[in-house]
Amino acid sequence: MEHVHLAAEEDDLYSGYNDYNPTFDSEELDNDAGFQQAVRTSHGRRPPMTAKFPGTAIGGRALGTSFGSRMPMASSMGRPMTGAVQDGAARPMTAVRAAGYSSAMTRGSTFDPLGQSKGPAPPLEGKSEDTPDEKVKILEKKVNDLIEESCLAHGHGDLQLSLDRAKEAGRKERALVRQREQSGNADHINLDLTYSVLFNLATQYANNDMYAEALNTYQVIVKNKMFSNAGRLKVNMANIHFKQKNYPKAIKLYRMALDQISNSHKEMRIKIMQNIGVVFIRMGQYSDAITSFEHIMSECPNIKTGFNLILCYYAIGDRERMKKAFQKLICVPLGIDEEDKYIPPNDDTHANLVIEAIKNDKLHQMERERKALAEKFIMTSAKLIAPAIEATFAAGFDWCVDMVKSSQYVELANDLEINKAITYLRQRDFNQAVETLKTFEKKDSRVKSAAATNLSFLYFLEKDYDQADRYADLAMTADRYNPAALINKGNTVFVKKDYEKAAEFYKEALRNDSSCTEALYNLGLTYKRLGRLEESLDCFLKLHAILRNSAQVMWQLANLFEMLEDPHQAIEWLMQLITVTPTDPQVLAKLGELYDSEGDKSQAFQYYQESFRYFPSNIDVIEWLGAYYIDTQFCEKAIQYFERATLIQPTQVKWQLMVASCYRRSGNYQKALETYKDIHRKFPENVECLRFLVRLCTDMGMKEVQDYATKLKKVEKMKEIREQRVKSAREGSARGTRREGSASSDSGHSSHGTSAKGERLSAKMRALPGSNEPYEASSQRDIDASYVDPLGAPMERPKTAAKKRNEEDEFADEELGDDLLPE
Repeated sequence: MEHVHLAAEEDDLYSGYNDYNPTFDSEELDNDAGFQQAVRTSHGRRPPMTAKFPGTAIGGRALGTSFGSRMPMASSMGRPMTGAVQDGAARPMTAVRAAGYSSAMTRGSTFDPLGQSKGPAPPLEGKSEDTPDEKVKILEKKVNDLIEESCLAHGHGDLQLSLDRAKEAGRKERALVRQREQSGNADHINLDLTYSVLFNLATQYANNDMYAEALNTYQVIVKNKMFSNAGRLKVNMANIHFKQKNYPKAIKLYRMALDQISNSHKEMRIKIMQNIGVVFIRMGQYSDAITSFEHIMSECPNIKTGFNLILCYYAIGDRERMKKAFQKLICVPLGIDEEDKYIPPNDDTHANLVIEAIKNDKLHQMERERKALAEKFIMTSAKLIAPAIEATFAAGFDWCVDMVKSSQYVELANDLEINKAITYLRQRDFNQAVETLKTFEKKDSRVKSAAATNLSFLYFLEKDYDQADRYADLAMTADRYNPAALINKGNTVFVKKDYEKAAEFYKEALRNDSSCTEALYNLGLTYKRLGRLEESLDCFLKLHAILRNSAQVMWQLANLFEMLEDPHQAIEWLMQLITVTPTDPQVLAKLGELYDSEGDKSQAFQYYQESFRYFPSNIDVIEWLGAYYIDTQFCEKAIQYFERATLIQPTQVKWQLMVASCYRRSGNYQKALETYKDIHRKFPENVECLRFLVRLCTDMGMKEVQDYATKLKKVEKMKEIREQRVKSAREGSARGTRREGSASSDSGHSSHGTSAKGERLSAKMRALPGSNEPYEASSQRDIDASYVDPLGAPMERPKTAAKKRNEEDEFADEELGDDLLPE
């Protein structure tokens, strides 16, 4: 019994059998503060550590409990401690290890939750470009970039670069297809990219006028059934055939494209039908064109189609249908807002700001362009059909004016009236033109200014400068900012040689319209007349920047550099001028003159020869060429030029004497003698011809020498008497006293002069060479000084017609304002 121990009352023999580890109580996890803290922090996001802690439990988590380790439970409830240290080793809190903690950590370890003591993180691994998918993506990006570069190059006007980029995009796209086939992804070919490449390539071929290549490329797209709506590209193919003037093929393709476009795309169908009508016009099939245009005007009327329809009716001469088409044209709605919309109200500041912002935006500019185009077509149509729809063009214009007045284009009626006056001018009916323009004197200022400007121009052409000045003043009064009126006013002042005042009017015209080329040209001429050559040069250089191919401007620049004694610059401008007008004989002659003044005879001869080829009647050029051949000892070639001069000026004896002299110099004495005899028959009193006849007959031993010598004496005597009479008359008028004494004195002088002349003539005859002496032995000093033998002395270089024009510098010939008519 002593070994028997009785249990106390408070002890329960069966206690502990119902106790279990609270870790396995999943229902109480929501109330476990430690567990919830682990879940909210990085403790619960670490991967499971099943390899280190084989004792697993619920959900496959490694649990750091007494079941998974041999450590005793540290809490009365039996759940593991959080961060407690047992026997110098840190026990894990749970199965998931927290950031910065380790089961192998010892007491006193540094707290490093971010792991900064381990150094920087390794760099991210780049994507490998060796994979097939990456290679395909890179090639696709390159192709798209090349297409974009091609389009941008075309937008900048670099057509060759755009074509090169399009070709390169095609090569890259084919490489992309091969890459897909090699990687086994042939079914995933990007058809949109292929279509874009081919379409851009065809477009760039067409832009570079490589039509055959463009058609082939379009054909590739059209024949590929995998491309949806590719049939629309037949419109582009038809456009190319139209440019090649292959009109039947163009119509065929337009109709094929029209068949493939549904009725829902109404605007597209209308445009294609309009193209078909234009092709029929080019083919001369106006009836077929009318059918297309009438259908368009009934379905969706527009300005261009209405204008083309009027042209077709005019071509077939149908008056009534022309009238109906014109009425339809002026009734076409433009679809633009009224101009009153852009007038700002005075009381609404916000509205004023909005209107100011949209007044010159792109939309308003497009509206103005559309309205201007409509007005242009209406004006052109009226001017075209007015002479055809009525018996007279005046009646036709009146009908058009009445129709326009009843339409939305009321302001065009006055312009039509002015065009009526201009039509009178074209018919040389100046009186009717003036009467028509005078009817505008009582109308609004804009129309009055335009009419007065034209009247001033007309009177200026008729050289009625007073009336021109009056109407120029009237035009300026009606509209002071009218540059045409200011130019006409300046012209009337210019002809009165008030150049300073004229320059002021031209400057004011330029201030009102800086692009007024007529004012700038006239201002340059005015400075030239004033001797302000540098300012004149500046005006014409500015004008040349505006009118790059104006022959008049280049001529003025060359002339100014010549006046400034800079022949090299003058030659350079004339060389530019002959690229614009290569057949102008005056420009070529001027180049020859400048090269001659520089001593370059070969270049001068070349340009004079070209000038003669284009205009063989310029006497100055002919004279220079004849003198050039004489200087170079080619007298036979000079003969043809002097013979042409003889045909141009048959009453001038000097050209015939030059022909005879050329024959004599070349040794053809017989032909020279015949020429001199012919000259003597035409001009029997020519002393020089008789002297050469006497000399030739003496050298050749002919019997006619005595007859010609006698004639020479008589002619010289008559010439001396005439000279003496002229001299006596001058002396008598100078003295003014005693007529008898003056008369006796004159007779004494006359008889003495005759005797002296007779002695000199005898001396000349004795000095003539004998028949056995060579002809060249004769002395030219015996020839009268009034004729200079071209063989004995160099000829004076002629002034070309261009130079004469420069010296005269007539305002009416050079001034552009004479041709000015207001728009």
